[in-house]
Amino acid sequence: MAGTVATTPIHWSTAAAEARRRRRHAADRRLQLYGLTAISIAIGLLAILVTSLVMTGHSAFIQTMVTLDFPVSTEHVSADDPAEGNYRAVIADALRAQFPDVESPREARQLSKIITNNAQFMVRDVVVADPETIGGTLTLSVPVSDPFDQLNKGYIDPDLPEEQRRVSDQEVGWFNTLDRRGLISAPLNWGLLFNADSRFPELAGLSGAIVGSFYSLLVCFLISFPAGVAAAVYLEEFAPRGRASDILEVNINNLAAVPSIVFGLLGLAVFLNFFGLPRSAPLVGGMVLSLMTLPTIIIVTRAALKAVPPSIREAALGIGASRQQMIVHHVLPLAVPGILTGTIIGLAQALGETAPLLLIGMNAFVTSPPGGLLDASTALPTQIFMWADSPERGFVSRTSAGILVLLAFLILMNLVAIVLRRRFERTW
Repeated sequence: MAGTVATTPIHWSTAAAEARRRRRHAADRRLQLYGLTAISIAIGLLAILVTSLVMTGHSAFIQTMVTLDFPVSTEHVSADDPAEGNYRAVIADALRAQFPDVESPREARQLSKIITNNAQFMVRDVVVADPETIGGTLTLSVPVSDPFDQLNKGYIDPDLPEEQRRVSDQEVGWFNTLDRRGLISAPLNWGLLFNADSRFPELAGLSGAIVGSFYSLLVCFLISFPAGVAAAVYLEEFAPRGRASDILEVNINNLAAVPSIVFGLLGLAVFLNFFGLPRSAPLVGGMVLSLMTLPTIIIVTRAALKAVPPSIREAALGIGASRQQMIVHHVLPLAVPGILTGTIIGLAQALGETAPLLLIGMNAFVTSPPGGLLDASTALPTQIFMWADSPERGFVSRTSAGILVLLAFLILMNLVAIVLRRRFERTW
């Protein structure tokens, strides 16, 4: 046909180009595989950690109890002053009623080791609260001592030779007798959360540490949040750009990476030695933790302010708002989700810090929760540290249980951060 031009088909892909494409796709698949492998390893290690903690610490959430009838006779307890009664004799009478064949003082002492050493004070507190029990019989469930708690939970094998375990054959027989009579129970151990620390594992709890951590985080938040937000607003919105602001920004970033023990040394030197504040007080712990948290809050707040579009600022200034009104009424409300998220994450990090709190003495043995910011106290991480250093077998499970409680608080704080972020998040 006239005017028709023959065209040669064009091959857009050559063999070399096809080979390069296959190599790129293979590299993409390898990169995805590396990422999935890394995530799988991280999840696997986390699962191993949590599983080991649960396997070791689950028994601490259950406490072996024995229910006994305590004869509160007027011979041992006077109605005029029940707090000064001979409650050791009351305990001995209750045990002797279960085993009347025990007569020698040595066997009586061995028998009394079945229940916790503080049982006399538990009975005393109930009698003092209700003096009408004097002259009658008080039925009360009290914890057994740690060796028998371990025996009931299977950590002590009664089939082992007697010299290889902490309880004798006779003591095992007494305990089994109580069990057959239905006097042994294993309810949830609420004392783990509501008791303060004790030298006896069956009585030790986290109440004092939880209250101490709450007070310390409260002080930390009240200091670091307003100071951090104000400093970030100044640096981001008002500070002139120059060498001074660059040096200040570098120093803030460096402070965020300083080891926590350095802040503990600073708190020891300044707050305790120079200002003379009380040792082991949550006030000092909160001030030290605020020094650690402050750089994180400043960095996060500046990032949240930078994420606000410039058009918001320009629109506010364009309708006549002052610079202060533009920041307070327009920029900060849009930056609140990021600021709150960063603050809660910083507080969660402070909750798990141990080294600075050890240096200011928040590892004291405190048998009651603190009543204020200046009372001696411990914190969750330091309490876990002390339990890990205790030789009794019962503190091993309580150490893992304490870590699980700490992890639960950290997860809760992160969930709060997610909820607040979604609650205040705005789109534009």
